[in-house]
Amino acid sequence: MVKQTIKIFCRVKPTKGKTGLYEVDEEESGGPKLSFFVPKDQSQIVNNTKEEYNFRFQRVFEQQTKQEEVFEHVAQPVVDNAISGYNGTIFAYGQTGSGKTFTITGGAERYADRGIIPRTLSYLFEYYEKHPEFTYTTHVSYLEIYNESGYDLLDPKHEAAKLEDLPKVSLMEDTDQNIHLKNLSVHQAMNEEEALNLLFLGDTNRMIAETPMNQASTRSHCIFTIHLTAREPGSATIRRSKLHLVDLAGSERVGKTGVGGTLLAEAKYINLSLHYLEQVIVALSEKSRSHIPYRNSMMTSVLRDSLGGNCMTTMIATCSVEKKNIDESISTCRFAQRVALIKNDALLNEEVDPKLMVLRLKKEIVELKDQLSLATGEQPTDDLSGEDMDRLHQMVKGYIEDTDPDATLPVGADMRKINECFRIFKRLVLERHAGKAGVTNGALEEEEEPSVSEDSGLGSAPSTAGSAEVKKLKDLLQQRDNEINILVNMLKKEKKRAQDAALLLEERGIPFHTGEGTQPNGPGRPPSSRSKHRNREERSRESVSVSRSLSHSESREKETTPPYSQSTTVRLRKIGGEMSVGRQEAFEIFKRDYEHSVTIDDQKSLLKQRYSEAKQLGEKVNSSRAQINHVKSLIQQHRMARAAQGISENVGFSEEPDEEEQHLRQQMEDEKDSYKVTYNRLRVLKTEIEHLQHLLEKARLQMQKDFELWWAEQTVNAHAPKPPQEPPAAWKTPPHLPP
Repeated sequence: MVKQTIKIFCRVKPTKGKTGLYEVDEEESGGPKLSFFVPKDQSQIVNNTKEEYNFRFQRVFEQQTKQEEVFEHVAQPVVDNAISGYNGTIFAYGQTGSGKTFTITGGAERYADRGIIPRTLSYLFEYYEKHPEFTYTTHVSYLEIYNESGYDLLDPKHEAAKLEDLPKVSLMEDTDQNIHLKNLSVHQAMNEEEALNLLFLGDTNRMIAETPMNQASTRSHCIFTIHLTAREPGSATIRRSKLHLVDLAGSERVGKTGVGGTLLAEAKYINLSLHYLEQVIVALSEKSRSHIPYRNSMMTSVLRDSLGGNCMTTMIATCSVEKKNIDESISTCRFAQRVALIKNDALLNEEVDPKLMVLRLKKEIVELKDQLSLATGEQPTDDLSGEDMDRLHQMVKGYIEDTDPDATLPVGADMRKINECFRIFKRLVLERHAGKAGVTNGALEEEEEPSVSEDSGLGSAPSTAGSAEVKKLKDLLQQRDNEINILVNMLKKEKKRAQDAALLLEERGIPFHTGEGTQPNGPGRPPSSRSKHRNREERSRESVSVSRSLSHSESREKETTPPYSQSTTVRLRKIGGEMSVGRQEAFEIFKRDYEHSVTIDDQKSLLKQRYSEAKQLGEKVNSSRAQINHVKSLIQQHRMARAAQGISENVGFSEEPDEEEQHLRQQMEDEKDSYKVTYNRLRVLKTEIEHLQHLLEKARLQMQKDFELWWAEQTVNAHAPKPPQEPPAAWKTPPHLPP
């Protein structure tokens, strides 16, 4: 258990307006100090208000601070602890327009403006690649709390046109007072791109509106949660942790901003939830309080562990130092000082994998039964199962292959297993003796044949190694004979097929030419020995050309096939080991005449089409994302131009969007719809591609298996004795002789 107080940081928003008096002192011994100076109102006769306000933080980030520096000091230590198994929370607090969303999520215009959330995702997956000794899984969820109602921003259906169409999230509490969120989907992210796509999808569904304080004010609290799981291969211990990245809605003084309608209702809910949050903070900072009002709002219920619970929490207070916002900035710093008094008890979230625990307990039960039978002398009488026999065989094999002289064979006190191990040992010894006897007989046969002359000075009896080499060469020679016989049979079948085709063409009156410079022998006339020799040469040349064309088409197929199918082809060819040239030619011919070859080619063609379509959809998704960000920036620029025009002409700024802004908003909504449709299609296409890859690999494995069976059958047929064949009837009575 780690006890520590909540760490607080402060960030000053860059501003071009007139700033109030403030000072940052980094050289204080107690930590950096932020001071505000508020001059007294000289019109009042008696004025006892303070003129100087001092607040201490872990670190104060000035106006020129970059996003990378904020992440390095605020978020990275929390992320490292989350990887180690501790829950973590980072939340930004401040008035509206002070830079909370920019700090947590980041800006959409420049890559360097990325906020804490995208940098955290990048940092996590980079850490995974650098530490392959652990297996990590990452899941994310995105919750929005708008007007005290929770919504899932990562709805799997992606059919919501507005916030109310998203599924509502409700709170559930178990007997241990743990909070569970019903209807909140959790999505696995396999890489950084998938995680960022989920973040971008959730951001497009957030509630954003224009207020007098902020042109794009988030009107809701958002909690982006990263669920981490870490496991060391071979270990039964799993580490689980949660990392909450919270973007709170900004507080605002309604009397000061003068908003009305929907904005007024939203401001009431925002201020009320922040008030309940402050009540929880005050209650936690007072040691005498026994009741903490977590249930007053949905936000405090969700963040129960983050405030005074099992979590390492960090707060970043965002302050605007414009003269008109000094009072709100002082209030924000006071809130941060109260937060710094809270102590959390962070626990290492380790648990034992239930599956491994079950296996361990089963093994322990077997060992206890063996000990009991050994102590009582009672042995089981039932036969061992097939699974037990296989396990014992593997154990004996591993024991023999182990080079450690102190290795043991832990079969327990079960006499059935002990006797079975002895039987396995006996079979292995007998097989080894039989093998040695066969080698000795082969050597004796070789001694009878004169292999080396007496003048050479070498002995006539070959060594054991020489006899083994001779046996290996004999086997290789026999294999080549089999291949030759099979290829000859295949060529005969090809010849018969060509003759049948020639007869059929001649019956129909179509001339048939066997090749350039050759003439058909005519029907019914036996071929001469010269024509036989010439046909054999032509068939040989034809088989070589067919083999070359097949290998050329195969290489061209490799070039056009996506990477995943290339690796599949390599794996399939390794099933039967390294094939000889003859066997490869037979396999090519078998593949050409294979009954399912058309199906395989169709699947490959469809897979290439889907791969090309997925590539186009990915480019379209990236283009839509960039277009949405571009339109957002155009809306912001247009609003700034309208506001500047209103100031220069002394005309009040209208909250209603003009025609151009409506057109831009409609364009952004159309791009969002296009992005959602394309993203859904891309996910479906990914599943279809994986399915096609599976079918293609299965078909190729089946083809390889069928070829092995066919090859074995042809080998048997090649050794079988052939009955004497009579010459064909057409040869017995040539047509030019009388019958």
